Amino acid sequence: MNINYLIYRNLKKNIKNYYLYVFALIFSVALYFAFVTLQFDPAMDEVEGSVKGGAAIKAASVLLVVIVSVFLLYANNIFIKRRSKEIGLFQLIGLTKGKIFKILSLENLMLYFGSMLIGIFAGFSFSRLLLMILYKILGVDEVASLRFSPEALIQSVIVFAVIYAFIMIMNWTFIKRQSILSLFRVVATAQERVKKLSLLEIVIGLLGIGLIIYGYYVSTELFSGKYGTMNEMSIAMMLILGSVIFGTYLFYKGSVSTIFNMIRKSKDGYLSLNEVLSLSSIMFRMKSNALLLTIITTVSALAIGLLSLSYISYYSAEKSAEQSVPNDFSVLQPADKELFTKALAEQNIAYTEIQREVLQVNADLSGVIGAGIEYGDRDTANVPIAVVSEESVPGKDIAPGETLFTGDNDAITIFMGLKGKGQITLKGSSRSIPQKLIGMNKDTIVSWYFSNNGLPTAIVDKDTYRQLAGDLNPKIQKKSSVYVGIDITDPARLKQADEIFRKMNFSGDIGNLSQLDLSNSQKSNMGLMMFIVGFLGLTFLITSGCILYFKQMDESEEEKSNYTILRKLGFTQGNLLRGIQFKQVFNFGIPLVIGLVHSYFAVKSGWFFFGTELWTPMVMVMLLYTALYSIFGLLSVLYYKGVIKESL
Repeated sequence: MNINYLIYRNLKKNIKNYYLYVFALIFSVALYFAFVTLQFDPAMDEVEGSVKGGAAIKAASVLLVVIVSVFLLYANNIFIKRRSKEIGLFQLIGLTKGKIFKILSLENLMLYFGSMLIGIFAGFSFSRLLLMILYKILGVDEVASLRFSPEALIQSVIVFAVIYAFIMIMNWTFIKRQSILSLFRVVATAQERVKKLSLLEIVIGLLGIGLIIYGYYVSTELFSGKYGTMNEMSIAMMLILGSVIFGTYLFYKGSVSTIFNMIRKSKDGYLSLNEVLSLSSIMFRMKSNALLLTIITTVSALAIGLLSLSYISYYSAEKSAEQSVPNDFSVLQPADKELFTKALAEQNIAYTEIQREVLQVNADLSGVIGAGIEYGDRDTANVPIAVVSEESVPGKDIAPGETLFTGDNDAITIFMGLKGKGQITLKGSSRSIPQKLIGMNKDTIVSWYFSNNGLPTAIVDKDTYRQLAGDLNPKIQKKSSVYVGIDITDPARLKQADEIFRKMNFSGDIGNLSQLDLSNSQKSNMGLMMFIVGFLGLTFLITSGCILYFKQMDESEEEKSNYTILRKLGFTQGNLLRGIQFKQVFNFGIPLVIGLVHSYFAVKSGWFFFGTELWTPMVMVMLLYTALYSIFGLLSVLYYKGVIKESL
């Protein structure tokens, strides 16, 4: 038997173990090649001009390399251990370690670069679809064409060749360090089993749960005003991060075993078959996989959280644009208004127009500003705000001595600790007028040009407005004191009107705003981020799901003898499979649920900085992630089904 025949026999024999590894490798190469193709695609110039699309994709491709590299190295480590007995047998029949390494290297070479070629072809075919998705998200009106990039090919070959070199170094190190005896025992010692729970493990388990709950609690208090300076805020954020991550590690190290052991003790040792196959197995294996599961859970939470936040911003683009400018268009100078309305009339585009006079006054808000960090070190007795009269806002009837804040922004309100009711004072140049703040609402009535640091606009009664108008402080007034809003009557003509607006040669661009343009701009910026984060999240989802699947393959082979005994005792395949299904719910469900809860508290603590809607975007992201993650749980059940079938 020559070396070539031995390599062929080994490949044929191990193909059932390598099929998912090959799939994951093809998938990784395809994703990377398609992603890098975008970086070198000339069509990306359309994106680069506004949001530096090429640079963002280049940075993301580096993170993609890290994710893929870690996955491939870890997967190779699992499979080299699974072949430890085979390597030991090679040594027993007289093959040197160098010869064995040569056999494994040639096998890997054919498998690795064969998969890479298939992956590049798949990535090339997939790149046009990827570009179409990106264009759709960004709203770019271009035709996505299929273009092969030699630069992307060279970069992909170099990256995966380097990864292959590291895999070979890992294999050589493994073969070099192992003795023949240890090679036959490496699988048996790969998983740590604990026969009895110690008091220390129980303490570790309780501490893990406590640290996670503490991290969640601090996250809910992050923007409550409890932390008044940026230093305190930074310390709190690091505390949350450290507490949750370390708590997650301790949770897998001791909490799972402790909880399952309590369940087992509550049954006085009388466990059903499902519980034997699930609870007993998991509680003794989670501890040895604590670090791996912590990494998977943390990165999953990070991916879900970032994707949720970017989708919140993308989903809220139209609402955020309405907060910046309440009408379709706003102009400041009378000459600009005449120029724009004349152009609309020439195109027979019907419109309506509103005007509001806006004053700038200093206000003493110390009675309604809490312990927020934004104004923690500032003079809250002299905060500049915009003021309008009730007469310019239809439907608002403000009593003398009262003020209503409108255009409330969640981020500013929470960051400053702004209260909805209390005593304030509006200050003119020489007089102060005490007012009672009666509430806040979200209806924006003037553009962000007139607001100060995103603060709400004050609506006062007509007499108070006249007093303030006659006693203005000229130092704080804006160049324009009139807000002009223009709405297009026919929504179907809005896009045409926006094109006219953007072509106008206005005397000054500041304050001349298009609601549609602001919305599209935010969608373009956050759409690219959502695309990149989603792409990286999908890659990590696939790789982490494969890793958990590989672990289940290992466990199924180790427990095959147990299934043989149970089958001989009379249990059917269906009996065993129900227990396995219950087991996979925990194996895949625990990291998924913990990751989802981590991401929920992370998003909940600061989502208002990214948009106006929380639940719909976040729930959609979580449901999609859960559905994709569940696929690997189903695959593991199918693999176990085959093992159970072969056990007798």
